[in-house]
Amino acid sequence: MSGERLEVSVTFDPAKGYVATAAELRQPVTALSLGGLQRNEALMLPDDPIITLSLDRSSRRERDRQRRRLVL
Repeated sequence: MSGERLEVSVTFDPAKGYVATAAELRQPVTALSLGGLQRNEALMLPDDPIITLSLDRSSRRERDRQRRRLVL
């Protein structure tokens, strides 16, 4: 899978944080940040794929909320 693209669906759960799912992952991956999510996924996969996060509405809203908070 080295160099291959892996598209991962991401949602946001206030109790768990960001939750990613993909057929190639053995189990859902959770993290408090999108960067942490990508790192955790990379650790779970044997090779070095190019990970593309596909954010749903709730995860986009949370990402934008966190970005606004950092700017202020």
